[in-house]
Amino acid sequence: MNQNSEASQPCAFLWDESFLWGLMAYEALLTAGLDFDIISSDDVRAGNLGKYTMVFVPGGWASNKLKALGNEGVKEVRRFVENGGSYLGFCGGAGLATLDGIGLLNVNRMPTKRRVPSFSGKACFSFTDHSMWDGASGPNFHVWWPSQFLIADPSIKVLAAYAEALPESYSSDLNVGDVMKYYGSWSALEHSYGINLDPARLKGQPAVVEGICGKGKVLLSLVHFDTPDDADGRTVLVNLWKYLADAMPVKYNNSGQSIMQHALLQHPAADLDGAVDDLIAFGERHFLWFWRNRFLLQWKRGIRGLEYCTLRGMIKAVAAYSHGIYSDDPSIHRLLQPIRDIFPAFKEKAERLLLHERMALQNGHLITYDKTDDPHVKALRAELFANSKSYGGQFKELLDEIDKLVLYLLRTVHK
Repeated sequence: MNQNSEASQPCAFLWDESFLWGLMAYEALLTAGLDFDIISSDDVRAGNLGKYTMVFVPGGWASNKLKALGNEGVKEVRRFVENGGSYLGFCGGAGLATLDGIGLLNVNRMPTKRRVPSFSGKACFSFTDHSMWDGASGPNFHVWWPSQFLIADPSIKVLAAYAEALPESYSSDLNVGDVMKYYGSWSALEHSYGINLDPARLKGQPAVVEGICGKGKVLLSLVHFDTPDDADGRTVLVNLWKYLADAMPVKYNNSGQSIMQHALLQHPAADLDGAVDDLIAFGERHFLWFWRNRFLLQWKRGIRGLEYCTLRGMIKAVAAYSHGIYSDDPSIHRLLQPIRDIFPAFKEKAERLLLHERMALQNGHLITYDKTDDPHVKALRAELFANSKSYGGQFKELLDEIDKLVLYLLRTVHK
């Protein structure tokens, strides 16, 4: 419990710069029956964390989350935890709490060149005895392109470490089980890709850690217990709410609602909904990606697939939640207009880029997320995504506008 407040709510869900990962977490928490309020960095800077016992930060780019908080927001989060509040971070939310971010724990993130940077899917983990595992049936959980921790401080508890990758997982665009069965060695592939690929490099690496900051508990997980349809993940989420927020599950009327499977023929953003489906279908028919689950694509190396499934997920969230608000709500139409202004041109350029990328790959050109020797691809990428691995360019401009609407809808519906 936060000792400097009379906390009345168990959890503040910090939304900023979460996007698809925030939607994935939102659905998982509702399905698990967990109580939370959605807050923004503006709310943090206004001192509103004092009403809660825990702050939860889902995945996303940690560096962008740090910028969204700003210096005053960082101070407020530190004050909250040091005074007895709990902090729970998944993936990017975990990275935010390391020494590279807010610095709640004496934990660093491993340099990219030393990581296995593109591992995703299901892995087996070894656990330390802890209440968060109570009732979970097995040691297998999901990670999605995680960072890696570097820990030298003996006071940091490692609650879970990687044991082995399961066959259905991927390293970059390579299926782990197929490579191990028919290829046998990762060394030649690592030389070809120019990155670490062998999931055995992860064995023994910490994946869930816990420590103390002042009077508060900090639990950081590279494991996505909020992966859709993961029953053991839901069990762990419930246990974490009990452990960090002293909260039991509650019943929501919309508990279990699936954003990605919501089928509505008419809603205020039906035109955008259809257009983003067309964009995803374009990549599918050019064999550039396929679906891993209801939220996430698996894309060919060098294609910025996460951006495209993020865009789809955010527009699907608009479709899923706008029907619960009066269609003549002026705020919806005001927030939709800048999205409609940007999206058509983005979609046309994105499809052109995807086709150029497909042809470049076909013709043996070098393609990674940030490098290409094809001038058409290079120019379009710079315009649409900038030259950073994190979100940028016209994509980020569009995503930020959609996010304003999604946050408005979620806050309205979640009440």
